Amino acid sequence: MLSNHYLTFPFTRLPSSRSSFLLYNPVGQTLHPRLSSLVSFPSIIMDLESLAILIPIFAIIGLAYSLVFWRTVTAAPNGTAEMQKVAAAISTGARAFMKRQYRTIALLSLAVGVLIMVVYSVTGTDGGMQKGLEVGGSFLLGALLSGVSGIVSMIVATKTNLKTAAVSKDGLNASLRMSLFGGTVAALVITSLSILGVSGLYLLYVHILNMPAENVPELIVGYGFGASFVALFAQLGGGIYTKAADVGADLVGKIEAGIPEDDPRNPAVIADLVGDNVGDCAGRGADLFESISAENIGAMVLGAVLFSTFGINGVLFPLALATAGLFATIVGVYCVKAAPGKTPMQALQKGYWVTTLLMIVALFVATKYLLTDPTADATGGISVSLWFFFCGLVGIATSVAFVYLTDYYTGKQFRPVRSIADASTTGHGTNVIAGTAVGMESTGLTVLSVCAALFGSFWLGSQTGIELGGLYGTAVATMGMLSTVGYILAMDMFGPITDNAGGIVEMSGASQEMRDVTDELDATGNTTKALTKGYAVGSAALAAFLLFSAYLTEVDLVVVNLASVPVFVGGFLAAMVVFFFTSLTIRAVGKAAGVIVEEVRRQFREKTGIMDGSEQPDYAAAVDIATKSALKEMIMPGLLAVAAPIVVGLLLGAEAVAGFLMIGTIVGVLLAAYLNNAGGAWDNAKKLIETGYHGGKKSPAHQAAVTGDTVGDPFKDTAGPSLHVLIKLFATLTLALAALFV
Repeated sequence: MLSNHYLTFPFTRLPSSRSSFLLYNPVGQTLHPRLSSLVSFPSIIMDLESLAILIPIFAIIGLAYSLVFWRTVTAAPNGTAEMQKVAAAISTGARAFMKRQYRTIALLSLAVGVLIMVVYSVTGTDGGMQKGLEVGGSFLLGALLSGVSGIVSMIVATKTNLKTAAVSKDGLNASLRMSLFGGTVAALVITSLSILGVSGLYLLYVHILNMPAENVPELIVGYGFGASFVALFAQLGGGIYTKAADVGADLVGKIEAGIPEDDPRNPAVIADLVGDNVGDCAGRGADLFESISAENIGAMVLGAVLFSTFGINGVLFPLALATAGLFATIVGVYCVKAAPGKTPMQALQKGYWVTTLLMIVALFVATKYLLTDPTADATGGISVSLWFFFCGLVGIATSVAFVYLTDYYTGKQFRPVRSIADASTTGHGTNVIAGTAVGMESTGLTVLSVCAALFGSFWLGSQTGIELGGLYGTAVATMGMLSTVGYILAMDMFGPITDNAGGIVEMSGASQEMRDVTDELDATGNTTKALTKGYAVGSAALAAFLLFSAYLTEVDLVVVNLASVPVFVGGFLAAMVVFFFTSLTIRAVGKAAGVIVEEVRRQFREKTGIMDGSEQPDYAAAVDIATKSALKEMIMPGLLAVAAPIVVGLLLGAEAVAGFLMIGTIVGVLLAAYLNNAGGAWDNAKKLIETGYHGGKKSPAHQAAVTGDTVGDPFKDTAGPSLHVLIKLFATLTLALAALFV
């Protein structure tokens, strides 16, 4: 049974022939009669306790519907025997890496989960053993589901890449839809698992353990920490692997041997293709799982603070909006079709806009029925719900802004990339200088967009007249930005799937027509991956502020005194940790790539028949080297990320941790934007030259561009994405362990 003190349903059915409702506020008082006549809606949705049960049911439906897309993928042909042979090698390498990586991550996660329980039990802090079991248990669940998300992403990608290559004989639209359907399987599974985990914990505490609903969010913060913990190691390991293999393959294959990308004569080509799956798919899958989880929990914590205003509505709002995103994603994906004369990117943009418009409608409905307080003195005669709807629109507009900002700084048709290509004509050094400048320039509009979103949503929320309304407005904006994450994730998975499909077509000796199809999709996939990274930076920035606010709530801090020495020192240390962490990740790629370069050179030297096709390269050797190097090198930066905020909190206290979070977020967002955009711009400058610009392939400009692309690879695919996770790990870790710092 449920505790009676919070079981006042905000909506009660009237005995009428119409589906009308008499509306109550959280303490059971009848609201304005005009409000009671506004709603004509199914009663099961209006009963908020029913809504709490419906959310995990809808998440399960989302999981089930992923099987519809999966059935379409698996029913497609497998292609030629040569294609199947290449795909099998990729799948075997990816599974071997994931098995070894996740064994390590599982052991680390189990150790941390047990340590959390022990520390709370020994210190007797804030509930002692019971609190330790709650935080540690939710940590392990978040870690488990984050790991499942990464594994599912890898399995889906290694299956869909072959199917996409096989149907490329049927034209562009068939391959486009196949690769996007595969990406959608992973997107629905990841989003549904995140919602199911959070809502399941809510139901466990409320319906089984009889805890007050307003206390639940602080009990499940460990879930976000567990998701962030696994995501960090998954992104680190996958990112180091994929870029070590990529750099090693490019330096020897393209520059020294003069062979094209994905050439079967390159001993590192399979390792490179494996890297797309373990880094861009599995790593990013775990990354976005933790984004969804952490941001939902942060918004729920703030909703609990406003429990006296919204009741359980404010706690359930993030989950309700995220659930709507599942179905908007499905509709958006079905709208994607490559029409004659249209590019694949235009088709994907159509699906994105359909998803966005549907989420605007869902946002309006969710704010109207869940975030209403007619007793508040709202500005301008506008209802509270409408002000919060405007906050959500700010978040959606910010996500669109980041997509276009990233496209501007990494798109081949715009000035930044063309300036790098032009600089390549005068040598390797000028290419690197130009790319560095573009990356630094890109931080300007990035920061202005984040600041505008935070200030705008805070101001709009303040107009509600509700105490802390401005703060909750930023939470609604974050949920608005996150509302299209399902479709964004599908587009992100689309990139490595098409990249792999192109490699399979190239290595299997398929027709030029099929290669033309996969080349066009691969070019589009490079754009979608870059756009997703931009989206991830923006969502990380908004989420970090949301989680920072939740942390202040947890430790009862209203003001953080920057003039305090512990706070200042904490901030300084955070900035150092961000740069040191980045250094470790980039150095790890360099060290692992160096070993692969030596292996590829050895094979070219000892197996002289590789170049004329009379001998086969030993692909497995490069795969094994990349695997061992990635697993070894991911440990140090991961431990640094986890240990640093804990040490600061234990030695300097809760307020110093607030300074650590604040400065760590600011520096992390700036550095991530620089790394992502510089790396993406270098990559596309090389691709621009390969189209014939400034002499095309094998020209001096192309060689300089390959150098820039090599420098940018660990920027955009290892260090940058890992920083997205690091920023949120700082926040989820300190939120989960806040009681230890007080």
